[in-house]
Amino acid sequence: MNVYFHTFGCKANQYDTEVVRQAFADRGAVVVDDPARADLAVVNSCTVTHTSEAKLRTFVRRLARGGQGLETVVMGCAAALDDGTIVALPSVRAVVGGADPGAVLRAAGLPAEASLPFPLSATRSGGQGVRSRGWLKIQDGCDEHCTFCATTIARGANRSRPVAEIVAEARLLAAHHAELVLTGVHIGTYGRDRTSHDTRRTTLGELLEALVRAVPAVRFRLSSIEATEVDDPIARLLIEAPRHLAAHLHAPLQSGSDRVLHRMGRHWYTAATYRKRIEWLAERLPILGLGADLITGFPAETEADHRATVELVRALPFTYLHVFPFSVRPDAPAARLRDQLPPAPIRDRAAELRELGEAKATAYRAARRGARADGVVSGRQGGKVEVLTEDYLSVYLPTAGWDLRPRFEVTVD
Repeated sequence: MNVYFHTFGCKANQYDTEVVRQAFADRGAVVVDDPARADLAVVNSCTVTHTSEAKLRTFVRRLARGGQGLETVVMGCAAALDDGTIVALPSVRAVVGGADPGAVLRAAGLPAEASLPFPLSATRSGGQGVRSRGWLKIQDGCDEHCTFCATTIARGANRSRPVAEIVAEARLLAAHHAELVLTGVHIGTYGRDRTSHDTRRTTLGELLEALVRAVPAVRFRLSSIEATEVDDPIARLLIEAPRHLAAHLHAPLQSGSDRVLHRMGRHWYTAATYRKRIEWLAERLPILGLGADLITGFPAETEADHRATVELVRALPFTYLHVFPFSVRPDAPAARLRDQLPPAPIRDRAAELRELGEAKATAYRAARRGARADGVVSGRQGGKVEVLTEDYLSVYLPTAGWDLRPRFEVTVD
């Protein structure tokens, strides 16, 4: 069986796809990069916005049109919340909520145990050509209930993996990857659902310390983490061990207005506490790639709320932004909030924030131009190799001059 994989959404989804891909390969399936050569397509879905679900439906229809007899198995978050829309798409063989590899195998007609054992995920070599970055999922689910989010509904409560299991997987992945990105749905809450033999919970900072000790040659990177959950042990590693923990934070902000944050259900920080933690870190880190997610046009957001967001973004040393116009998710509580905004102000506010984000990104890169950086290969295309720096800048070098090392010093251009 030839199987084609495609992933929508976050790094946690990318990790899940890697694990499922390896499960298929272990059972004799041939993974192909071209759907025209496939007997089956496995598509990992995302439900974070209505746009992501629309792209999923378009993609599945395109697969059905392009492949003679090509069937599709849809897995992931949107699949978990499917109301019959996905299963009704042409050539969809099955819809599998979540990412259990055994369930996806069975949906494809392949044999699988009820629960596939570790170290299934740790055996994968990546299959990514020259890409030297890999994903390491440390937890899944989330115990918070942001009113705009359907992902929590799809993925369930916080579930942290055991430290020993994560360390073992990291050791095996280190043979193929120079950088490992710690990912999950709410990684800052790692360990809050677990207790060790001495009844003390292991924190994310303690997990990072264990990983650095066990796999010192690897550069670890945090995916998305709440600013106020970057505690002192994590900060110490960022400051004192830049070769081991990349100087990069993606810290979701969503809004600079406390009123809007309250309506979003984001009760664990305010604009002031977010700003305080970021400024404290920026003062101590000579290099810091800093990104944030922003939602604009949330129900009842006023122009004053928007201006508060703009001013906070101006004040902080962001190096890039991900701006999302508010998207109604039918399963999320925000869909029932009154005072939904019309499209025009949402579009205009998103455009202003994107323009500000682009200006900050341009200014940061200009400030870094000519500096030396710690680079890890992340891909190759068009005769060039892409190298990712510790602060999340991409540098492109001619393939002809590359000596195949996965990690080396580069000059930011």
